[in-house]
Amino acid sequence: MGTRQLNRLTAKAVSNKQKPGLYCDGGGLYLQVAQSGSKSWIFRYRSPLTQKLRDMGLGAVHSVGLAEARDKAATQRSFILSGMDPIEVREGENRKRALEAAKAITFSQCAASYIESHRPGWRNEKHGDQWENTIKTYCEPVIGSLPVQDVDTGLVLKILEPIWASKPETASRLRGRIENIIDWATARGYRSGENPARWKGNLKQLLPTLAKKDRVEHHKAMPFSEVGEFVRKLREMSGVAARCLEFTILTTARTSEAVEGKPEEFDLANATWTVPASRMKAKKEHRVPLSPRAVEIVREMLDLKGNYLFPGAKQGKPMSNMAMLKLLERMGLDVTTHGFRSSFRDWAAERTHFPHEVCEMALAHTIQNAAEASYRRGDLFEKRRKLMDAWAEFLSIPSQECAVIPMRNAA
Repeated sequence: MGTRQLNRLTAKAVSNKQKPGLYCDGGGLYLQVAQSGSKSWIFRYRSPLTQKLRDMGLGAVHSVGLAEARDKAATQRSFILSGMDPIEVREGENRKRALEAAKAITFSQCAASYIESHRPGWRNEKHGDQWENTIKTYCEPVIGSLPVQDVDTGLVLKILEPIWASKPETASRLRGRIENIIDWATARGYRSGENPARWKGNLKQLLPTLAKKDRVEHHKAMPFSEVGEFVRKLREMSGVAARCLEFTILTTARTSEAVEGKPEEFDLANATWTVPASRMKAKKEHRVPLSPRAVEIVREMLDLKGNYLFPGAKQGKPMSNMAMLKLLERMGLDVTTHGFRSSFRDWAAERTHFPHEVCEMALAHTIQNAAEASYRRGDLFEKRRKLMDAWAEFLSIPSQECAVIPMRNAA
């Protein structure tokens, strides 16, 4: 390229060009006028690596002036003289900048982004809260502020080893969550290399394998003979958490099913609560027969006229799923809300003659046995109503040391 081939265009000419096409300035630099009238700079060259003709964009005219476009073209020509392809050089620089930017992305930032992007697909808010709580409790003190690129197997072990044996279920879930977050960061280009939280071929060689039975964390339950006295204490307390806990015990519902209950789910004329499939663990609609005391609680809470039966502190939000557990802690009890389902099941087995399948259906457990599953049809709901009324009656009688409750034609 001779010097006489350069600088063919003038600033005025660039401004006046309107007809779509390419206008040569020399040295591989072209003004490109698109059909839409927009103007940009193109550097056209033959790659020294492949000998193929390539076009490289240098920017829009409104952002890059004529003089700057010529400087950029000169830079590209120097790469060609050195045997380098300008587009390959630019892509390499972009990758380098992306990697540098990734170093500023911390594990905590990746975790927050992962949770936010996946939250809409999770069954309920409780699941997202569990993710946030475990990451905050166990990961943030160790790797939260570190670039996600710097998280290695040693750091993951530093998080997991202290709880691997003492809290196996929590540790197992936490490992999976860390793995998912790092996979997400890798897919986003924030890190490269193997996932240090991967189990097979990695942590499996470094941590003892725990049998499934060892990973089960049983919910601490109150003996059923003590639940009645506890419920009487609850009735003397004010507050949404106390009412929700009593309602949860009476209906044997799971925590999320109770706290996320909405007014429109309740048919008080028929003393029935219908939990939609979207909020059930088995993803099937579940009808719950309400005892007279449960109906009283629903009527009381409906007077609050909230979006949820048990409203939370924030407008339009349900009560926190931790509120009942905190209430139990304040009362000095080492039990869980979920544990009352076990109390109910023990009572039903030891103090009643209601069939096994009726009790399991009251807990919304999936029935695998085909013969038992047949009880889903016909009068199962009415059998469960008798069972729940018997449970409510048991909780209200003066002495828990009572005789066995008859089936009341439940079979």
